[in-house]
Amino acid sequence: MFAKEERPVWLMITALVAVLFGVMTIKEGGSVIFFDGEARRAAGDYVDFVLWFNFLAGFFYVITGVGIWLKKSWARSAAITLAAMTMLVFGAFGFHILAGGEYEQRTVIAMSLRSMVWLVIALTVWRGLSHHHENTGKLAG
Repeated sequence: MFAKEERPVWLMITALVAVLFGVMTIKEGGSVIFFDGEARRAAGDYVDFVLWFNFLAGFFYVITGVGIWLKKSWARSAAITLAAMTMLVFGAFGFHILAGGEYEQRTVIAMSLRSMVWLVIALTVWRGLSHHHENTGKLAG
């Protein structure tokens, strides 16, 4: 029989956070984009490029979470890329605000949270999977 490799708790928690965050992002963004209902009205003065980025990124959150769970080497790069792209969009959103564009304060809060979550995930995966690789001598491709 093959020995079952243990999955560290930090890895399981990080992967689950990424997947759940992704599913919630897809659901919330999709509700505003595709349905003319309460979610769209509640969104107020949403900014199209921020909404679309977050909605599409939600799918990559899920994929990256699965990659983290499976200890795939590409999950590190994916998490770092998601963190960087989120901060770039947040910066572009800041320029939108400075240029006098309409926005909702909750978008500022949501993008701050989103940036922090993905920074923490990226750092955790970068350090954790690098450490895992050093200790086991392997990392799934």
